[in-house]
Amino acid sequence: MEKITRAELPELFTSAAEMMAEKSEELAAMDAVMGDGDLGLTMKKGFSALPGIVRELPEGDIGTAIAKAGMKLSSVIPSTMGFLMGSGLMAGGKAVSGAEIIGAAEYAAFLRGFAEGIVKRGKCSPGDCTVLDAMDAAADRAETLLRNKPGASLPDVAIAAKEGAFAGAEATRHMTPRFGKAAVHQASSAGVMDQGAYAGFCLMAAFCRYIEK
Repeated sequence: MEKITRAELPELFTSAAEMMAEKSEELAAMDAVMGDGDLGLTMKKGFSALPGIVRELPEGDIGTAIAKAGMKLSSVIPSTMGFLMGSGLMAGGKAVSGAEIIGAAEYAAFLRGFAEGIVKRGKCSPGDCTVLDAMDAAADRAETLLRNKPGASLPDVAIAAKEGAFAGAEATRHMTPRFGKAAVHQASSAGVMDQGAYAGFCLMAAFCRYIEK
Protein backbone atom coordinates (compact mmCIF):
# COMPACT_ATOMS: atom_id res chain seq x y z
CA MET A 1 0.00 0.00 0.00
CA GLU A 2 1.53 3.29 -1.12
CA LYS A 3 -1.15 5.60 0.24
CA ILE A 4 -4.14 5.68 2.57
CA THR A 5 -7.22 7.48 1.28
CA ARG A 6 -10.04 9.04 3.26
CA ALA A 7 -12.27 6.12 2.26
CA GLU A 8 -9.75 3.65 3.70
CA LEU A 9 -9.45 5.41 7.07
CA PRO A 10 -12.12 3.25 8.79
CA GLU A 11 -10.14 0.14 7.80
CA LEU A 12 -6.96 1.63 9.28
CA PHE A 13 -8.76 2.18 12.57
CA THR A 14 -10.32 -1.29 12.34
CA SER A 15 -6.78 -2.67 12.33
CA ALA A 16 -6.07 -0.64 15.49
CA ALA A 17 -9.28 -1.92 17.09
CA GLU A 18 -8.36 -5.53 16.30
CA MET A 19 -4.86 -5.09 17.72
CA MET A 20 -6.13 -3.52 20.95
CA ALA A 21 -8.61 -6.39 21.32
CA GLU A 22 -5.80 -8.93 20.78
CA LYS A 23 -3.59 -7.18 23.32
CA SER A 24 -6.32 -6.34 25.83
CA GLU A 25 -5.41 -8.97 28.41
CA GLU A 26 -1.69 -8.33 28.08
CA LEU A 27 -2.19 -4.58 28.53
CA ALA A 28 -4.44 -5.21 31.52
CA ALA A 29 -1.84 -7.45 33.15
CA MET A 30 0.90 -4.87 32.58
CA ASP A 31 -1.31 -2.10 33.93
CA ALA A 32 -2.18 -4.11 37.03
CA VAL A 33 1.49 -3.97 38.07
CA MET A 34 1.73 -0.17 38.20
CA GLY A 35 -1.73 1.16 37.37
CA ASP A 36 -5.42 0.42 37.81
CA GLY A 37 -5.48 -2.65 35.58
CA ASP A 38 -8.02 -1.17 33.19
CA LEU A 39 -5.76 -0.11 30.32
CA GLY A 40 -6.59 -3.13 28.17
CA LEU A 41 -10.31 -2.53 28.51
CA THR A 42 -10.10 1.19 27.83
CA MET A 43 -7.91 0.78 24.74
CA LYS A 44 -10.18 -1.96 23.41
CA LYS A 45 -13.32 0.11 24.04
CA GLY A 46 -11.93 3.33 22.61
CA PHE A 47 -10.40 2.00 19.42
CA SER A 48 -13.31 -0.32 18.70
CA ALA A 49 -15.51 2.77 18.49
CA LEU A 50 -13.30 4.65 16.02
CA PRO A 51 -14.14 2.85 12.74
CA GLY A 52 -17.85 3.62 13.17
CA ILE A 53 -17.13 7.18 14.27
CA VAL A 54 -14.98 7.84 11.20
CA ARG A 55 -17.62 6.39 8.85
CA GLU A 56 -20.21 8.79 10.26
CA LEU A 57 -18.04 11.90 9.86
CA PRO A 58 -18.87 14.32 7.03
CA GLU A 59 -16.76 14.01 3.90
CA GLY A 60 -13.56 16.01 4.01
CA ASP A 61 -9.81 15.71 3.93
CA ILE A 62 -8.13 12.82 5.74
CA GLY A 63 -6.27 15.00 8.23
CA THR A 64 -9.44 16.63 9.49
CA ALA A 65 -11.10 13.22 9.83
CA ILE A 66 -8.21 11.91 11.93
CA ALA A 67 -8.33 14.98 14.16
CA LYS A 68 -12.07 14.61 14.70
CA ALA A 69 -11.59 10.92 15.48
CA GLY A 70 -9.09 11.90 18.16
CA MET A 71 -11.56 14.31 19.68
CA LYS A 72 -14.18 11.56 19.85
CA LEU A 73 -11.71 9.07 21.33
CA SER A 74 -11.09 11.34 24.31
CA SER A 75 -14.81 11.38 25.07
CA VAL A 76 -15.32 7.63 24.55
CA ILE A 77 -12.59 6.75 27.08
CA PRO A 78 -12.30 9.65 29.57
CA SER A 79 -9.05 8.40 31.12
CA THR A 80 -5.44 9.56 31.10
CA MET A 81 -4.54 7.28 28.20
CA GLY A 82 -7.71 8.16 26.35
CA PHE A 83 -6.79 11.82 26.75
CA LEU A 84 -3.22 11.28 25.54
CA MET A 85 -4.13 9.04 22.60
CA GLY A 86 -6.95 11.37 21.62
CA SER A 87 -4.65 14.39 21.87
CA GLY A 88 -2.08 12.60 19.73
CA LEU A 89 -4.61 11.82 17.02
CA MET A 90 -5.97 15.36 17.07
CA ALA A 91 -2.53 16.92 16.70
CA GLY A 92 -1.42 14.29 14.20
CA GLY A 93 -4.49 14.95 12.07
CA LYS A 94 -3.91 18.69 12.21
CA ALA A 95 -0.32 18.13 11.07
CA VAL A 96 -1.66 16.74 7.77
CA SER A 97 -4.74 18.96 7.56
CA GLY A 98 -5.80 19.44 3.96
CA ALA A 99 -4.08 16.27 2.75
CA GLU A 100 -6.13 14.09 0.43
CA ILE A 101 -4.02 10.99 1.12
CA ILE A 102 -1.49 9.70 3.62
CA GLY A 103 1.72 8.74 1.87
CA ALA A 104 5.21 8.24 3.30
CA ALA A 105 5.87 11.93 4.01
CA GLU A 106 2.40 12.54 5.40
CA TYR A 107 2.67 9.52 7.69
CA ALA A 108 5.91 10.83 9.16
CA ALA A 109 4.33 14.27 9.62
CA PHE A 110 1.31 12.65 11.30
CA LEU A 111 3.58 10.78 13.72
CA ARG A 112 5.52 13.91 14.64
CA GLY A 113 2.27 15.75 15.21
CA PHE A 114 1.00 12.85 17.33
CA ALA A 115 4.09 13.02 19.56
CA GLU A 116 3.91 16.81 19.84
CA GLY A 117 0.24 16.57 20.79
CA ILE A 118 1.13 14.31 23.72
CA VAL A 119 3.86 16.73 24.82
CA LYS A 120 1.53 19.71 24.69
CA ARG A 121 -1.49 18.17 26.39
CA GLY A 122 0.26 15.69 28.68
CA LYS A 123 3.00 18.09 29.84
CA CYS A 124 5.55 15.30 29.54
CA SER A 125 8.90 14.90 27.80
CA PRO A 126 10.80 12.00 26.25
CA GLY A 127 12.39 10.01 29.05
CA ASP A 128 9.47 10.46 31.46
CA CYS A 129 8.41 6.82 30.96
CA THR A 130 5.10 7.35 29.15
CA VAL A 131 3.42 6.59 25.83
CA LEU A 132 5.41 9.53 24.45
CA ASP A 133 8.60 7.48 24.58
CA ALA A 134 7.15 5.06 22.04
CA MET A 135 5.53 7.67 19.82
CA ASP A 136 8.48 10.08 19.80
CA ALA A 137 10.80 7.22 18.86
CA ALA A 138 8.36 6.16 16.12
CA ALA A 139 8.39 9.68 14.67
CA ASP A 140 12.19 9.88 14.92
CA ARG A 141 12.69 6.61 13.02
CA ALA A 142 10.23 7.63 10.31
CA GLU A 143 11.84 11.05 9.83
CA THR A 144 15.36 9.60 9.84
CA LEU A 145 14.43 7.07 7.18
CA LEU A 146 12.98 9.75 4.92
CA ARG A 147 16.03 11.97 5.37
CA ASN A 148 18.37 9.13 4.46
CA LYS A 149 16.11 7.63 1.81
CA PRO A 150 13.77 10.30 0.36
CA GLY A 151 12.13 7.73 -1.91
CA ALA A 152 11.10 5.42 0.93
CA SER A 153 7.65 3.90 0.53
CA LEU A 154 4.77 4.17 2.98
CA PRO A 155 5.32 0.55 4.13
CA ASP A 156 9.02 1.31 4.66
CA VAL A 157 8.15 4.27 6.86
CA ALA A 158 5.46 2.33 8.74
CA ILE A 159 7.92 -0.48 9.50
CA ALA A 160 10.52 2.02 10.71
CA ALA A 161 7.92 3.66 12.95
CA LYS A 162 6.85 0.31 14.40
CA GLU A 163 10.45 -0.64 15.13
CA GLY A 164 11.10 2.77 16.66
CA ALA A 165 8.03 2.49 18.86
CA PHE A 166 9.15 -0.89 20.16
CA ALA A 167 12.64 0.42 20.90
CA GLY A 168 11.11 3.41 22.68
CA ALA A 169 8.86 1.16 24.75
CA GLU A 170 11.76 -1.12 25.64
CA ALA A 171 13.80 1.89 26.75
CA THR A 172 11.19 2.72 29.41
CA ARG A 173 12.45 -0.27 31.40
CA HIS A 174 15.45 1.87 32.35
CA MET A 175 13.62 5.16 32.98
CA THR A 176 12.43 6.78 36.21
CA PRO A 177 8.64 7.32 36.00
CA ARG A 178 7.37 10.83 36.73
CA PHE A 179 3.63 10.24 36.53
CA GLY A 180 0.98 7.95 38.01
CA LYS A 181 1.39 5.09 40.47
CA ALA A 182 4.67 4.06 38.88
CA ALA A 183 6.19 7.35 40.07
CA VAL A 184 5.09 6.53 43.62
CA HIS A 185 6.49 3.01 43.49
CA GLN A 186 9.68 3.67 41.56
CA ALA A 187 11.59 0.79 43.11
CA SER A 188 9.01 -1.68 41.82
CA SER A 189 9.04 -0.17 38.32
CA ALA A 190 12.74 -0.85 37.70
CA GLY A 191 13.13 -3.07 34.65
CA VAL A 192 9.39 -2.93 33.85
CA MET A 193 8.15 -1.69 30.47
CA ASP A 194 5.69 1.18 30.74
CA GLN A 195 2.24 -0.05 29.81
CA GLY A 196 1.32 3.19 28.06
CA ALA A 197 4.43 3.02 25.89
CA TYR A 198 3.50 -0.57 25.01
CA ALA A 199 0.03 0.62 23.98
CA GLY A 200 1.73 3.15 21.70
CA PHE A 201 3.75 0.36 20.14
CA CYS A 202 0.57 -1.67 19.65
CA LEU A 203 -0.97 1.23 17.75
CA MET A 204 2.08 1.51 15.48
CA ALA A 205 2.09 -2.25 14.94
CA ALA A 206 -1.61 -2.16 14.00
CA PHE A 207 -1.16 0.66 11.50
CA CYS A 208 1.86 -1.11 10.03
CA ARG A 209 -0.05 -4.37 9.69
CA TYR A 210 -2.76 -2.63 7.68
CA ILE A 211 -0.31 -0.68 5.52
CA GLU A 212 1.77 -3.77 4.72
CA LYS A 213 -1.10 -6.01 3.67
